[in-house]
Amino acid sequence: MWFRAVSVKFETDGGPGARRRRGPISSVLKRRQVFVEAVRSRLWPVPTAAVLLAVLAGIGVPELDAALDDRLPPTVAGYLFGGGADAAREVLSAIAASLITVTALTFSLTLVTLQLASSQYSPRLLRTFAADRVVQRTLALFLATFIYALTVLRTVRSDTDGTTFVPQMAVTTAYLLAVASVVALVLFLGHLVRQIRVEAVLEHVRADTCATATRLLPPARRDTPAVPVPVPPPHPHLVEAASSGFLVEIDEHALLTAAERAEAVVWVNRPVGSPVLAGTPVAFSWSVRPQEPLTEDAAHRLSERVRAALRTGSERTAVQDIGYGLRQLTDVVVRALSPGINDPTTAVHGLISCTAVLTDLLDLRLGPHTQCDEHDRVRVVLARPTFAELLDLVCTQPRLYGADDPMVLDALLSMLRELAWKAATGEQRTAITDQLDRLREHVTDHDTVTRRHLDHLARQVGEALEGRWAGRRPT
Repeated sequence: MWFRAVSVKFETDGGPGARRRRGPISSVLKRRQVFVEAVRSRLWPVPTAAVLLAVLAGIGVPELDAALDDRLPPTVAGYLFGGGADAAREVLSAIAASLITVTALTFSLTLVTLQLASSQYSPRLLRTFAADRVVQRTLALFLATFIYALTVLRTVRSDTDGTTFVPQMAVTTAYLLAVASVVALVLFLGHLVRQIRVEAVLEHVRADTCATATRLLPPARRDTPAVPVPVPPPHPHLVEAASSGFLVEIDEHALLTAAERAEAVVWVNRPVGSPVLAGTPVAFSWSVRPQEPLTEDAAHRLSERVRAALRTGSERTAVQDIGYGLRQLTDVVVRALSPGINDPTTAVHGLISCTAVLTDLLDLRLGPHTQCDEHDRVRVVLARPTFAELLDLVCTQPRLYGADDPMVLDALLSMLRELAWKAATGEQRTAITDQLDRLREHVTDHDTVTRRHLDHLARQVGEALEGRWAGRRPT
């Protein structure tokens, strides 16, 4: 519900100022993170930059050759290319021809990997494979070597025009780049074999998700005071989305500044990662002083600033989206349980990765995030997923699609047992108990031996919730 009053806790690390605002520096850093993520997740920026550098090197190194002609000591000149103009052309032509072939092969292997990831794991993992730095740097090296060889080739002059010039350093550099490309091809093939393994995919997504959660969420501290969020008036001013797509970024500093200037409270009721439609409400605002409501002009100006602080995109990203990684992991689990793939072992591995992420989230503060002004008044409320919502995201689809597979139910109950042992709040225990009750409904459909085993695991979850750990298996 939009107008529900909730209680949240503030982070007090770093003094009172840390709990009020993060400042423009934090805003700039967050925008930089969004930009870096956008560049990192695309395949073309690094190879394009390498091509530009190769062109510059192909022009500059021959100029250096001409400047240092006959000035190099014999010990250095002995290691440089010693052939004539025709030999230099042949070497450079061979390097260029072979590198464009290797580049085409690398592109083909990359596309096959992307197709495999899309069909076997999840289409949402394509961004992860496209962001692979080894793939980007390998393509960059191949293309740079190809362009460098072509650029140097145009500077080689023979005896026909009376101005013979063989850029020895440039040709030697092209040879070294070709050797490096061969080594990179071997390493790339080995890396590709490792990357298409589901264990490597799951570990990469798990690490990214945990890093995002640690960066965005403060540690959960039970000794911090609870601060009630102001109750909105019956008819607040609605803020409609400016464009359709996924909510991918919220500029928290801009929201806080806008709320302070308007003497208002802003509540963004859509968490990052939610789909939004242009013209539908994504936030609402009201005056911080009940006796002085916002005027229509002030509310309109505030709505424009709020819309400018909310950025939408065509796909979700992991920069500010806490639940995106769990969505990817759950997609792998669900895809593995589909009749066309039918790989419960992969599903179990995916649930183990989900367990690792949820275990880390138990130690972080989930739920609504608030920002205060200099007088400790709540000015901005941002919707963020709760532990119960994230646990439901992980459990619901695997429970429904894997209800007939004892391995999947075993993995789900084992996950709840691990989480129950680490749960520290009543909200977390309630969420685990709710999922346990739902799982028990599917246990009765199995044979006696399987049912006995699953019932034992269910009892272990209850014991872990009570602070007892019993590892004895049923007899």
